[in-house]
Amino acid sequence: MSQKQIRIAVIGGGIIGLATAYKLLLKHPHLQLDLFEKEAGPGKHQSGRNSGVLHCGLYYQPGSLKAKLAVEGIREMTNFCQEHAITHEICGKVVVASNQQQDETLRGLAKRGEANGLQGLKFLNNAELKSREPMVRATSTLLVPEEGIVDYKAVMNKLVELIQELGGRVHFRSSVWQIKETKTAELVVVTQTESYTFDRLVSCTGLHSDRTFSNYTGKKRPLRIVPFRGEYLSFKPEFEYMVNHLVYPVPDVNYPFLGVHFTRMVSGEREVGPNAVLAFKREGYTNKDFNFKDTIESLTYVGFLNFLRKNFNFAMGEFASSLLMSSFITKAKIMIPEVEASMLVKGTAGVRAQAMDPSGKLLMDFNIEREGNQVHVLNAPSPGATSSLAIASYILDNYLTDLN
Repeated sequence: MSQKQIRIAVIGGGIIGLATAYKLLLKHPHLQLDLFEKEAGPGKHQSGRNSGVLHCGLYYQPGSLKAKLAVEGIREMTNFCQEHAITHEICGKVVVASNQQQDETLRGLAKRGEANGLQGLKFLNNAELKSREPMVRATSTLLVPEEGIVDYKAVMNKLVELIQELGGRVHFRSSVWQIKETKTAELVVVTQTESYTFDRLVSCTGLHSDRTFSNYTGKKRPLRIVPFRGEYLSFKPEFEYMVNHLVYPVPDVNYPFLGVHFTRMVSGEREVGPNAVLAFKREGYTNKDFNFKDTIESLTYVGFLNFLRKNFNFAMGEFASSLLMSSFITKAKIMIPEVEASMLVKGTAGVRAQAMDPSGKLLMDFNIEREGNQVHVLNAPSPGATSSLAIASYILDNYLTDLN
C-alpha cells in the first residue's frame, strides 16, 4: 500500500519562507508543497529592503540561537551564492569606536565574536585603518573579515526557481484570508480565489507574524510586533570614494539597532543609515504612510508605552533624524567627519518587525513556535536574511521531525 503524500503550506514569500520551502523539498522530495505570498513577487518587504549585508555573528549573545544560526547562516549563504553564481563579496567590515567607553565595548564585542566562532578578528592600527578606509576616524577599530555583501533579491529569485524545479508551487498575489482546521486536524488554507487542504503549515509572515499567529491558531499572540522604519541616505556617485567597504559604529548594547553605518552595496552604490523610527503602518516606507489600525495598535500597546518611557531620548533623537537631515549627518560625522549633506540624496527605506514584550523589552533572539500542525516564525530580525538557510534547517530539525 502506497504511503499518503504529505501536503505542506508555507505562508510568506520573504527569504525565510522561500528558504524553508526549498529545504523542505530538498529533504522530503515527495512532499506536496505550496507557498503563498500576497505580493506580486518575492521579498517585497523586509527581505528585499535591507542593506544587503552578510552578517557573521559578531554582536549576538554567545549560546543564543541567533549567534549559532548567524555563523552557520553566513557560511551556508556564501556557498549558495557561489554555487548559483549570485553576486556577493566577502569584503569584511570595520567596527569603529569613537571614545574610551566604546573602546571597552568593542573589546567585549571582539571576545563575543571569538566565542561565536568568528575567525580572523583583528584590531587595526591607524595606518592599517587609513589604508582600508582613509576617511574614517576612530579611537580603536576592529576588522571583521568574514562579513560581506550580497544581492538578496537575486538569492530569492533563485530560491523561487529551485522550489519550482523541485516540484513546489509558488502562488503570488495570494493573500491567505483564513485557516480552518478540520476534525481530522487537516488545515484548510482559504485565499481570495481558492481553498487548499494541507497536513502542515509553516508561517513566515515577518511584519505580520504576531497577527497571523492569533488568526491561524485562535490563540493569544505570545509577543507583539512594533514596526520601526529605517531610512537611508545615498552618496552621490562623485562622493562614493568616502567609503570603501562596510563601516559600522560600536552599537549601543541597549538597542537591537546597529546605529547609522556606511555600506557599499553589490551595485557599487554607497549608503549611510539607517535610523529607527516608529512606522505608522506595518509596511510604511515613508513618513506619509499611515494605517489607523497599525498606529493605534502600536501606540496603545503597553509594551511600546513602557519602551517609550524608558527610552524617550533615544526615540526622540531617532524621530528627529527622520525629519531633519542634519541630525542624521551629525551621527555619520562621528565616524567620517568630512561627510556633508550636499554629498547625499534620499535613499531607500525598510521597516523592521521589532518584537516587544509587555515590559517594553525588545526581543532580540529568533523565536519559532509550533502549535498543533502549525509552525510560526514569530521573530526573525537581523540577521534573518543572512541566516535564512540555517533558520530553515533549524525549523526542519526541531519543529517538523514528524515528517521523516
